[in-house]
Formats: sequence, C-alpha cells, structure tokens
Amino acid sequence: MTEEPTEPVAEREPELRRERQANKRGSRFTREGRVAASATLLRVGRVLPVVLILSGVGMELATAPGLTGNALFCAAPLIAAPIISTSGTALVGMLSVAAVALMRVLDVMSTGQEDITETASTGVVALFAVVINRFLSRSGAALSSARSIAEAAQFAVLPAPPSRLDGFEVAARYRAAQLDAHIGGDLYAVQETRYGIRMIVGDVRGKGMEAVEAVVLVIGAFREAAEQETTLEAVAERLERALHREGPRRHGLEFYEGFTTAALAEIPAANPELLRIVNRGHPPPLLLSDGGTRFIDPTVPALPLGLPELGRWPDRADEVPFPYGTQLLLYTDGLSEARDRSGTFFEPDKALADRTFDDPEVLLDAVLADVRAHTGGGTADDMALMAVQRRSRPE
Repeated sequence: MTEEPTEPVAEREPELRRERQANKRGSRFTREGRVAASATLLRVGRVLPVVLILSGVGMELATAPGLTGNALFCAAPLIAAPIISTSGTALVGMLSVAAVALMRVLDVMSTGQEDITETASTGVVALFAVVINRFLSRSGAALSSARSIAEAAQFAVLPAPPSRLDGFEVAARYRAAQLDAHIGGDLYAVQETRYGIRMIVGDVRGKGMEAVEAVVLVIGAFREAAEQETTLEAVAERLERALHREGPRRHGLEFYEGFTTAALAEIPAANPELLRIVNRGHPPPLLLSDGGTRFIDPTVPALPLGLPELGRWPDRADEVPFPYGTQLLLYTDGLSEARDRSGTFFEPDKALADRTFDDPEVLLDAVLADVRAHTGGGTADDMALMAVQRRSRPE
C-alpha cells in the first residue's frame, strides 16, 4: 500500500506557484544577463579598432621621432574582421592606411622608402583582414544553416509529446551540443497504450545520418512494441531484435560497435501509482518527491541494446512507488556527463534536491538552466530530457 503524501497538493499550490515564478525569474535574469554581457562586449569590440587607430596617432605625435604606432594601425583591421561587417572592416583598413600615410608625412625623420614600406604593409594587412572577414562570414552562415537543418531534422524525428496523457503531465526537450552542428543520436518517445503509459529515453552510438537512421528504427520499434507487448521486458526484447535485424545494413564501426543505451519506463494502467523501469546500460532515471531526489539504479545491470554477442540475459524491470506529486526525470548522458571548467560532472540529484517544481515543464526549464550555469553555457554532447508527473488526486 503506497503511503499518501502528508500534505495535500492543493494546500501546497501557493508554495509551488511561488517556486515556479522564482524559477522563471531566475532563468529570465540569467538569459538577460548573458545577452546584456554579449551586447556590451560586441559594442566594445566595434569601438576598439577606432581606439587603436587613435592610440597609434597619439603615440606618433606624443613620442620621439622614429617610434611608430604601426603595430596598432595593423592590429585595428585584424580585430575588426571577426566582429563587424565586411564594409566596416574595409573602412577600418582604409583609415589605418590613411593614418599611417599621414604620420609618415609628418615624421621628419622618415625616408621615402620607409614611408612606402610601412604604408604598403598596413594596406596588405587591411586587405588580409577583409579576406578573413569574408571567410568567417561564409563559415558562420554555413554553420548556422547546418545547425538549423540538423535541429529541424531532429525535431522531425522527435516531435513534442502530448502535454497530458491519462491524467499525467509530460514534457520533453532536446538540446543540441553547441560545439558542432551534427545531428545526434539522442531520442525520446512516449506512448499511451492499453497496458499503461510507456516511455523511452535513449542514446544511439554515433552522430550524423547513420545515428538518425538508428533513432528512427528504435522509435518505430518502440511504438509498435509498446502497443503490442504485454510487459515492458518484452518491449525491450523487441527493440533488441529490431537492432539485430538492422545490424547487417550498417557499415564499418557502426556494424561492429553500434549499440543503443536506453531507459524504458512504464506506469501500468492497472496500478498508476507504480513505476516500472528497464535499464539497458543507460544513466539511471531520477525520482523527485517532496524536495527529495534519488536515482533508480537497476537491481541487475544490463548491457545496452544491440550487443547480443557479449551475452544475453532476461530483462528484469525494477518497480518503485510513484505516488501523486512525484516526478520522474529521464535523461541522456549529455546531462550527467556535462562538466564545468575544472572537469567536475553535473550531478542532477544534488542540483535538484530540496526544490519543488510546479510541473514537468518547469522542472526541465530548471534542469537546462542549471546545466548551463554549471558548464558556462555550452555542452559537449546532445541532451534528451523527459519528465512525467501525476499532478492531482481525483475527487
């Protein structure tokens, strides 16, 4: 018999609402702070080339003859190249060349050959800065396009799940790594069946289109098996067979070393206050209840899907209570292996301890904000997240 919460959810609603507002304010202030800082740096960067040119002119006029500010004149267009437009970079270059020519005219100790050499050198650097600017602009546009295409493909494969399923609230997020534009192999899916609500969060080895093909295969096999199989263990076995059939079509390392880690979860229709988990080599799901957090570690560790040659054992589902108000967080290793500058891993159980969240959407907002703060804004791997909660007790 599941022990009932000591405090009704309705009585805690004001507290939960305040927590939600605080989380939103914190996330907004964090985003606004980063945007403001980036805008400030951009404004300073746009002014800096002009400051360098003026500093070079001041050095030429204030110091003894023979001491030139040519290094500052050359630095100005190079600094402008990655920050401002091509026309702006060209204008800075022309100002630098003009400043050098003017200073050589005013320098009574310079020779005609020296004047030509320094002016020409600055002109070559300015031209080189324009070339760098064009290269960076095209590379940035190509990378932005690749990222947009990758995200569109990812979201086409992983559409947002329904926000409500049979009395449960569901939220899912996918976040691509900021270090490249590759499509990742992270996946999630949720299915409402006659056996209950069934979910999967997984991670296919590899990236690119081969990973997407494997993701489509796993999600398709999961949706079919979730509707047909009577147990969660049988669903996992169907996924294993599907990957085994797919194996011969994969090439290279994908054929020999391809695998998928996955956490499958089920809230049985016959007992909605029970949670069943089958973990196939995946980071353990996290359970949140009344400010407390705990991982659902598998009783018997199992290999990832797609590695039958290393051994086969019957899957075993772990069962834990899932009372009203409890939240389940499923995630991929992009979250649990996110590191800060010192190499310390992000620990979601500690980050979320002693906190309550009004609904799964707020929970995922908080998780993403926490991991951004931990890593300094970027992650080395993609993340797939899913959260589920049964909010209110029936009348």
